[in-house]
Amino acid sequence: MTDVAPAASFNFADMWESVWPLVADREAIVCGPQRRTYREMAERANRLAHHFRKEGIGPGDRIGLFLRNDATYLEAMIAAFSLRAIPVNMNFRYTGSEIGHLLDDSGAVALLVHRSLTGAIATVPGGVEDLKVLLVVDDPAPDLVEGEEVSLPGARELEEVLAASSPEPVVTEGRSSDDEYLMYTGGTTGLPKGVQWRHEDAFYACIGGGDPMRLQGPIESLSELQERIVPAFTYFPLAPLMHAAAQWTAFSWLLCGGRTILQPASLDPEAVWQAVHDEGVNTLTVIGDAVGRPVMDTWEANPGRWNADGLFSISNGGAPISPSLKARIAELFPGRAIVDGFGSSESGLQGSQRVAAGDVIDGLARFTPGPRTCVLDDDLRRVEPGSGVIGRVANAGHLPLGYLNDPKKTAETFVEVDGARYCFTGDMATVEADGSIQLLGRGSQCINTGGEKVFPEEVEATIVDHPSVRDVLVVGTPDGRWGSAVTALVEPSDPSSPPSLEELREFGRSSLAGYKLPKHLVLVDEIRRSPAGKADYRWAREVAEADRDRNG
Repeated sequence: MTDVAPAASFNFADMWESVWPLVADREAIVCGPQRRTYREMAERANRLAHHFRKEGIGPGDRIGLFLRNDATYLEAMIAAFSLRAIPVNMNFRYTGSEIGHLLDDSGAVALLVHRSLTGAIATVPGGVEDLKVLLVVDDPAPDLVEGEEVSLPGARELEEVLAASSPEPVVTEGRSSDDEYLMYTGGTTGLPKGVQWRHEDAFYACIGGGDPMRLQGPIESLSELQERIVPAFTYFPLAPLMHAAAQWTAFSWLLCGGRTILQPASLDPEAVWQAVHDEGVNTLTVIGDAVGRPVMDTWEANPGRWNADGLFSISNGGAPISPSLKARIAELFPGRAIVDGFGSSESGLQGSQRVAAGDVIDGLARFTPGPRTCVLDDDLRRVEPGSGVIGRVANAGHLPLGYLNDPKKTAETFVEVDGARYCFTGDMATVEADGSIQLLGRGSQCINTGGEKVFPEEVEATIVDHPSVRDVLVVGTPDGRWGSAVTALVEPSDPSSPPSLEELREFGRSSLAGYKLPKHLVLVDEIRRSPAGKADYRWAREVAEADRDRNG
């Protein structure tokens, strides 16, 4: 191994520079036809950082990434961190007005955009001519993506500027653990919000603290990071890098010498299993039922087509996964660990559920909490285990500074309790007698129907098991009798033979109290979710209320 000094700080660039030379010739990223070694990623990130610096970009400047999955995404993040600049994740499905809002809110002075997404950038109100840097990036697999390519004034080709820049390391004074890491979240229930983290806090709360599998425990000193380099490991997240679920895990494996596989386009379950087969994937991460079900359907429909012998763990993150899907995965892949992670962009990882062979999987997710995670009641006191009291999930320790440009939301989410600062993300839960946390759902989505509280996630987890249901969201709609009526939006498995409301109610009676059963059914062509599988409840509520207005 090369003799490399430990990182000088918990700055992501410092840690990257202390690790990559030790595994320089290993493959780091595979994205469709793209293959990058650690050395190649480092040199490309250095070239990009030199270009940014030449164009006047430095500490505190923000760099927008309007990209699908691509090795360039991670290289641009490293380049930004090396300059003490701040990458900005941007949802590649956004329209021009949404992109414009994000550019304004973040104050971005540079932007990288995939060629297939330039059409959306061209519709940004007021244009993007004021940016210091605008770089067009070739799509890794252009035949697999759709989008209009247009010429953007002032744009340059990424590969041209890289070729003209130096591959030598960038020296930036003042890098520290306090530098900013920004993660935009939301957009399905309102405008996206930028969560501001210190690098050190994000490293421990989000990136795994040098322990991506959460088996050894976090490192206690920076010199230990180099000792955590793995002999060989291949990780495959099915979320896009613009989402925390993939970005955090990809970085956690980059910082220990692992290899990450990325999808270059939208979900293609056959391509997923082909990559598992070809690349010898060790851990596969799905994103809730919306991704997990079609992936497992495809495996089951093609017995013997792919080899998944290297797969010893299937995990979930970013969206809830139903107990029935966990049980199905356990049947299809006996002996593999099934790990369900629970957390958010504001909290990092708060807990996990690890299902071993023979475990009974029943009910909504029950998590083993992290050391700083608890449930607090309305008086901000810890809920007693086994009491049945419903409270809010909270955690202390490594937390963000707050929300960018939103002091009101920061004050609501990050609250001091008995001298400790806690993060409340809106998740409601009870505490079981054994200390585990039984999640119920988001308080903001809770439906009050006739005085009874209904958490949509519980109803969804039951209805999605009906054979005629491909996907479902549950919302409350105004009702003269009940105040709010439980309403199910269903995407049928077969549009020519959709389920009826009575069929769904009868199907759910064995596991749901009567007041939790849907009172209304809205059939839709497709349930709208984010690219990471997150439910778009705002859209669902609008569709459900419009249907009620039409049909009474």
